[in-house]
This record gives sequence, structure tokens and C-alpha cells, in this order.
Amino acid sequence: MPQLDTSTWFTVISSMILTLFIIFQLKVSKLNYPLNLTLKSLSNHNRTNPWESKWTKIYSPLSLPQQS
Repeated sequence: MPQLDTSTWFTVISSMILTLFIIFQLKVSKLNYPLNLTLKSLSNHNRTNPWESKWTKIYSPLSLPQQS
């Protein structure tokens, strides 16, 4: 039975890690970050949902009276 040749594994894995690192750096360098970082206040947003103003009930089909 032939033996598995592992002599090139280090080179392959090293080049793969280096390539992934370079690709990641190129992707990150193309991102645009805002220059002025300000916190947005969340307390000013008063959102009203339509279901908060009225009472609703969901009827299950099995709980409804049977219709003939």
C-alpha cells in the first residue's frame, strides 16, 4: 500500500492562509467608515403599532361555532 506524501502540506496550507489574509485585508480596506461618529438617541422615537391601539383576538377555527 502506498504511503501518503505529506511533504507539500506545509507549503499548501501556508499559501492558503496567506492568500486568505490578503483577500480579507483587501475586502476590509474597501469599506467606507463614517468620519463623524455620533450616537443616535433612541428615546426620541415613539413608534405606535396599529395593534396597540385596539383590542384584537385571534379565533382558532376549532373554537368557532359550527356553521351548517
